[in-house]
Amino acid sequence: MAAFKSALSLSSINGGHGKGGEVHVIIGPMFAGKTTDLLRRIKSEGSSGRNVAMIKSSKDTRYAKDSVVTHDGLRFPCWALPDLTSFQHKLGNDEYQKLDVIGIDEAQFFEDLYDFCCKAADHDGKTIILAGLDGDYLRRSFGSVLDVIPLADTVTKLTARCKLCGKRAFFTLRKTAETQTELIGGSDVYMPVCRQHYLSGQAVIQSTRTVLESCKVQTDSHTEVAAVV
Repeated sequence: MAAFKSALSLSSINGGHGKGGEVHVIIGPMFAGKTTDLLRRIKSEGSSGRNVAMIKSSKDTRYAKDSVVTHDGLRFPCWALPDLTSFQHKLGNDEYQKLDVIGIDEAQFFEDLYDFCCKAADHDGKTIILAGLDGDYLRRSFGSVLDVIPLADTVTKLTARCKLCGKRAFFTLRKTAETQTELIGGSDVYMPVCRQHYLSGQAVIQSTRTVLESCKVQTDSHTEVAAVV
């Protein structure tokens, strides 16, 4: 019976492989150093003799097309992909089998994140280290990052420094009037803020948006009157 249980745990739990993988999640607001921490871990794994690969979303072209780049200029070559499911095919099955560690940056942009982590860690025995936003500019769940937490071996939440007062910043404030969830940008669009300045900043932005919309309505009304005259 003991031998049966041992065989069952190795074959069914690890998908027939002799080793299980790992999932490590790094979350936080923008400018918290998530990508820096991800690169540090990936480089450490590579220095230890493990085969590593890095993936980022092809949507993110802010600094480089084929590299993961931190806000302060550190970079690491990567695969820029629209989805994670295609990674094994593009890399090649033989090369994929040799991989030990897969890093994923800007993980919130991958809709298939949960399924990929399940397969790569549970079935293929890979170590996944991913970094991404846990919330959008309205502090709502962003993408599938939070869905992966129940799969994770570790979860690290980083903080930034509030751009307005220097306290610990847990949130990302969007400085522009755009309202779509996905709006890729840097310090020209976003800044890290503490709770106090997030709330006050949102109030100011909402007031500004209301004024702008009011002006637009008045302008449209004047245009219609001019057209009739």
